[in-house]
Amino acid sequence: MSETDRPREAASPDVVWDAGTCPRTERERLLGQRAATLWMTGISGSGKSTVAAALERRLVEGGRLVYRLDGDNLRHGLNADLGFSAEDRAENVRRAGEVCRLLADTGAIVVATFISPFTKDRLACRRVHEAAGIPFLEAHVHCPLEVAESRDPKGLYKKARGGGIAHFTGIGQEYEPPTDAEIDLDTSRSSIDESVDRLIAALRTRELIDG
Repeated sequence: MSETDRPREAASPDVVWDAGTCPRTERERLLGQRAATLWMTGISGSGKSTVAAALERRLVEGGRLVYRLDGDNLRHGLNADLGFSAEDRAENVRRAGEVCRLLADTGAIVVATFISPFTKDRLACRRVHEAAGIPFLEAHVHCPLEVAESRDPKGLYKKARGGGIAHFTGIGQEYEPPTDAEIDLDTSRSSIDESVDRLIAALRTRELIDG
């Protein structure tokens, strides 16, 4: 691992990064692919998880090692101690970014689905990957708020409108849309398959997967 591959400095100088003897490039060569993180951001109901699951299935069927990291899944374990205040959301995204970096270092393609409402937190995840030399693609998955509310599979918007959920993104808390995401997906205009096609095309354009 080169100096640029190292993660950020630890809190204590006694904690030293152990790079081992097998660089990521060797794992990528074994897998026949390039590692990367595809970060999918958007409000609840925008279609992130649905599109990500379809993308994961398509890539696995194509012989790729892919792991889909879902925001809710992470809150069942590693991030179970976090709430939904601005501070806790920032920490939730920070931890998720670090997990994505570690998973991608195995040589896998990581598909992460997090509301991640704040620009500065998404940018921090990008920088963590850039410092490690791992490609990071941001996809803004969006639709009109009324469309997201009409989907509402968990009934979250209804609860938020009734005051049952504080700090709910899009209702009680602002969502800062990306201004420079590599991919823009309007799921009110594109089918799931069309959205997956666009994501795969973006991966191919950047030579992260072949044809």
